[in-house]
Amino acid sequence: MESYKKLYLGFLDQLKEEISMYRYEADIWKVENGISNAPGNLCLHICGNLNHFFGAVVGHSGYVRDRDLEFSAKDVSRAELMKKVDDTKEMIEKVFSSLKAERINEIYPIDKFGENVTIGFIMSRLVSHLSYHVGQINYHRRLTESISP
Repeated sequence: MESYKKLYLGFLDQLKEEISMYRYEADIWKVENGISNAPGNLCLHICGNLNHFFGAVVGHSGYVRDRDLEFSAKDVSRAELMKKVDDTKEMIEKVFSSLKAERINEIYPIDKFGENVTIGFIMSRLVSHLSYHVGQINYHRRLTESISP
């Protein structure tokens, strides 16, 4: 379980670093050339996704997700995005501190990712989703830097 926690926290730290490295805060919200999701929206989506599928479902945190807002919100400040990532990291720490290793083979209670998948499968799926979007943000940031004034 400690390895999973390190993966999640490491990728969330990378997410914070990527968001902090944008030279211009407005670039966090740029979409162009067929890119439909701004890095700011991806950051909100990552936090919402983890807080829902891991925090609320596995950890019983009580989090209520507004997925539409993750993609429709605009111009959320960099500081607020960083706070959401920090809150998500705190949730990860809390859930993992109470999660027993034997639960990894329990069936995940929501049938969104396939029938009878385990909590371990979901943990792997969620961390891969997280790393995928962090990679998209990294690529967007580097492209934006090359075209910004």
